[in-house]
Amino acid sequence: MNPVLLEWSAVGFSVLGVWLMAQRRMLAWPVGLVSVGLYALVFVQVRLYSDALLQGAFAGFLLYGWLTWRRQLQHDGRIVIAPLASCQWSRDLGIGLAFGLALGAAMHSFTNAALPWLDAMLAALSLVAQWWQARRHVAAWWLWIVVDVVYIGMYLFKSLHLTAALYLLFVGLAVIGLRAWSRAARTA
Repeated sequence: MNPVLLEWSAVGFSVLGVWLMAQRRMLAWPVGLVSVGLYALVFVQVRLYSDALLQGAFAGFLLYGWLTWRRQLQHDGRIVIAPLASCQWSRDLGIGLAFGLALGAAMHSFTNAALPWLDAMLAALSLVAQWWQARRHVAAWWLWIVVDVVYIGMYLFKSLHLTAALYLLFVGLAVIGLRAWSRAARTA
């Protein structure tokens, strides 16, 4: 597939998926699966291997989230927000940081990855954010905002300008998601 068309397709499905997620809609999950499949191909083309692997992990989390959310639907078709305990917050971030360091070391040692340490750490923290999102925690949006801002710089450095613009849009969608989920958590 043409690399530009592939990236545009990945961007379109990603925007739709994140917007649906911010709205707490079930359709976010299958749209997200299409998005991660397309982006896995994009990242392999530019040798961001941790990001390519991340898309596979995202697919697993998307399937898990889809099943989990089905049990938490409200009458309006949206899900119930769940609180995140401080001990879980620190444990999950600690696991994410440790995994990021291990993945970075592996990518640095065994591949020709372009940015092995940064790519690996962002991938690991993205997994934490995805886990929190599947578990319906508002904190996921805070982590997405931080991770997405750093991703913007990495993608600009790799000349993935369209993907950098997408992540700028993701920051805005994450702010919308943060507000919507925080409001839903207060009314629950």
